[in-house]
Amino acid sequence: MASALVRFEGVRKSYAPGQWAVHELDLDVRQGELLTLLGPSGSGKTTTLMMLAGFELPSEGRILLEGRDIAKLPPHKRGIGVVFQSYALFPHMNVAQNVAFPLEVRGIGRAEREERVRKALATVRLDGFAERRPSQLSGGQQQRVALARAMVFEPPIVLLDEPLGALDKALREEMQFEIRALHQRLGITMMYVTHDQAEALTLSDRIAVFSQGRIAQLATPRGMYDDPQNAFVAGFIGENNLLPGKVRSVTDGVATVALDCGPEVVGRVVDAGGPGSDCWLAIRPERVAVAPVEAEALGEGALPGKLQEAIFQGDHTRLRVTLGNGGEIVAKRPAGGGALPDPGGPAALAWSEGDARVFRR
Repeated sequence: MASALVRFEGVRKSYAPGQWAVHELDLDVRQGELLTLLGPSGSGKTTTLMMLAGFELPSEGRILLEGRDIAKLPPHKRGIGVVFQSYALFPHMNVAQNVAFPLEVRGIGRAEREERVRKALATVRLDGFAERRPSQLSGGQQQRVALARAMVFEPPIVLLDEPLGALDKALREEMQFEIRALHQRLGITMMYVTHDQAEALTLSDRIAVFSQGRIAQLATPRGMYDDPQNAFVAGFIGENNLLPGKVRSVTDGVATVALDCGPEVVGRVVDAGGPGSDCWLAIRPERVAVAPVEAEALGEGALPGKLQEAIFQGDHTRLRVTLGNGGEIVAKRPAGGGALPDPGGPAALAWSEGDARVFRR
């Protein structure tokens, strides 16, 4: 996956003077990877996908596909497969006719069309569904038809715009694994747009997190989760405690932070100013250890708190603990992880210095 199949070079998109939906985008999509564009509504991820598909034109910059500038080509001349959230299937056509449509418009002969359609339907596990109409299919089956149609003409890349958004939770999770398995089996390049963090972590080889028209971070799912580079990514990917405070001192990349709620803690500096600057201290709930004792019993570094509530969630218990003067922190205790504090009782908190990160605020 070393070579770039798609390259955005200095791409900008404006819908009104001085208002940029996408700012100075430089991004490579590698051959054979599944790259997810993740972000909240209005962050620029869908606009980026639509510019690659040809449904939006960039205001500035170049978009290269296999080294060729396609920024001004109409969609039908780009040869890119697209899957929409709405499926966009033709209701008057059966499944085979829907999948065959891209081949017909490209002038592929009947015998080859039928063979490609058969293989495409087998790939998405819809053998025997060729004669059905879209109205006779479930949502997941319709999405598979849309996938088969997007891949049947063997495009260099398939774009998926929130393709699972209309499905219920159980079916959405099932389809995530199906798309991932399909991608790994076929080695096809995919660009996937979603606002669902769990979906991005499940599917992706790499994730580009968008914020206000810019890429806030580009990394592997594990790299994104374990090593966020700014407060936005730390708060957006997964669950994180973001505790406001001020930097007291910095030594060898480790900051001492005075939290606004009172206690002093330490964390690794990722993106923070010097002493006196406002900051966030970020710590994942699963990295917070909670013991049903007074903090003094755990020694130096433990923080005193009181348990507000414990919510059983199957494989873990979610703990909400007050910390200092009005602060609050969430911790997650694995099932069978030992005794829990009593509601309203003392809860000593601790975490490893390397698990906490300090960002500018």
